[in-house]
Amino acid sequence: MSEQNTENVTAEAGAENNTEQRGGRSDRNDRGGRNNERGGRGGRGERGGRGGRGGRERDEEKDKFLERVVTINRVAKVVKGGRRFSFTALVVVGDGDGMVGVGYGKAKEVPAAISKGVEEAKKNFFRVPRVEKRTIPHRVQGEAAAGVVMLRPATPGTGVIAGGPVRAVLECAGIHDVLSKSLGSSNQINIVHATIEALRQLEEPAAVAARRGLPMDEVVPAPLLRELQQKAGA
Repeated sequence: MSEQNTENVTAEAGAENNTEQRGGRSDRNDRGGRNNERGGRGGRGERGGRGGRGGRERDEEKDKFLERVVTINRVAKVVKGGRRFSFTALVVVGDGDGMVGVGYGKAKEVPAAISKGVEEAKKNFFRVPRVEKRTIPHRVQGEAAAGVVMLRPATPGTGVIAGGPVRAVLECAGIHDVLSKSLGSSNQINIVHATIEALRQLEEPAAVAARRGLPMDEVVPAPLLRELQQKAGA
């Protein structure tokens, strides 16, 4: 009888130990699951939110500016193992309201080259003087390397009379009525830089009148003079 009792006690103790071990494992599993839930809620949720905000800001910034890709060129570099290809992109960026800039990007992929060109163009922004927010105040001619571009003001309804590279720059600058003529090289890069140089030479009529010591009536074009008088009256 004593041997049977000892066997029963030993069996009961082993069963209790097994239940305790199982309970400990379940507690650990519960804790691990809670920790995983906390980590998933905290880390993944915050990262997703931040990424979404950044994407929205970039989209809004893209909508704010006009981007025109003038030309994309493939460049090959000969090395010992063969040829390595890269791409260059000439990009014009503007807000359509008097601000414009040009950039040149180079990368191993076309989208990366365009994005680099856009960033460089935004660093080169400058203000373009306009008359009635549609045309330029006076005739101007710009030169860059072998490229020569002439710009002349035009009457309302004329439109942008220009080729591809010049048109991209003028549209991004917010100029809607203008006459243009390319007098030099047909290279698109030179034409774009010549157009930018021509726009940089434009001056406000008030600054010209002050430099010459003349009244505004003798320097300012009639349409712009009427606009200035209307603003002064308002």
